[in-house]
Amino acid sequence: MIYPLSGLLIGALLGTLGARRRGGKRLDLLQWAAVGAIMGGIVGLFLLVFIERSYAG
Repeated sequence: MIYPLSGLLIGALLGTLGARRRGGKRLDLLQWAAVGAIMGGIVGLFLLVFIERSYAG
């Protein structure tokens, strides 16, 4: 359960930092934080499913 949440936070952080590095304004930062959070959440969800299915006997 922690992997999707971690992915959300890390993705939002990386999206925000990327937009800030490119000189984005407040709405740009929010948009890229949302995009990063969605992508990170999806990656975390796939990671969770992979781990759960690997260890299920």
